[in-house]
Amino acid sequence: MPRSTKDNKPAGDPRFTEDSLKFLRGLARNNDREWFEPRRQIYENALREPMLALIKRVNAQMATFAPDHVKAPEKTVLRIYRDTRFSANKLPYKQHYAAWWGRQGMPKTSGAGFYFHFSGKTVLIAAGLYMPDRDQLLAVRRYLLEHHEELRGMLESKKLKAKMRLSDPQALTRAPKGFPKDDPAMDLILYRNWAVEAELSPDAILGKNFHTVLSTYYRLAAPVVEFLNRPIMGATSSPRPIFGLI
Repeated sequence: MPRSTKDNKPAGDPRFTEDSLKFLRGLARNNDREWFEPRRQIYENALREPMLALIKRVNAQMATFAPDHVKAPEKTVLRIYRDTRFSANKLPYKQHYAAWWGRQGMPKTSGAGFYFHFSGKTVLIAAGLYMPDRDQLLAVRRYLLEHHEELRGMLESKKLKAKMRLSDPQALTRAPKGFPKDDPAMDLILYRNWAVEAELSPDAILGKNFHTVLSTYYRLAAPVVEFLNRPIMGATSSPRPIFGLI
C-alpha cells in the first residue's frame, strides 16, 4: 500500500500539510545545522516535494497568461539555505520557503517576475521588480517618461487593488540625476521598486486548490510584470535579492 500523508493524500501527489508549517516554526526556533540535519527527510517530504508539485501546477495555469515565466520547478524553487558570506547574520537557513518565476532569458533573480513564500506565520504573494541593478533601474525610469500613464492605469485597476497592494517602493526624495523634476512621471520615476503584493494566513497553503489561488493573483499582476520587463530585456542583468528576502 502506498504511504499516505496526514490528510490521506497519496504520496505521489504531495501537498503542503500542517507538518510543513510545523517544520518552519521549529526552524525559526532552532536555526542551526544540529537541528536541521536530523530532520532533512522531513524537509524533503514536507517542503521541497510539495513545493515542486505546486510549481508544476502553477506552471500549467501560468502558461495561459505568462508563458515566458514558465520554468522547470527545480529552477523556480529557491534555496532554503542563506548566503551568509557577506552578512553579519550567520544563521544558516531562511525561516520561509520560496519560489520565483523569473522571465526566461534572464538570470534567476533578475528582472520582473512572480514571487511566493510562506513561513509559520504568513504567506506572501508578490509580483513585479524589486531592487533592480543600475542598468535595469535606469531602463525602467527612461521608459516611464513616455509610458507612465500605462503603468499608472495598471496599478489603479480596481480588480488588482481589490486583491493586492503596492509594495514599499523605497522612493527617492528627489529626482534622480538626468531626469526633469517636474516631469509628470516623476512620482513613479522616484520608485526604486515597482511591485504589488498580498499577505495571507499561513493556513492558506493547506487548501487543495492553493495553486489556483496563487495563479489568480499572478494573472492579475501579469500586465505589470510584462510592462516592467519590456525596457530591461536589453539591459545588463545581474542577480539581485527578491523582495528583500532571498
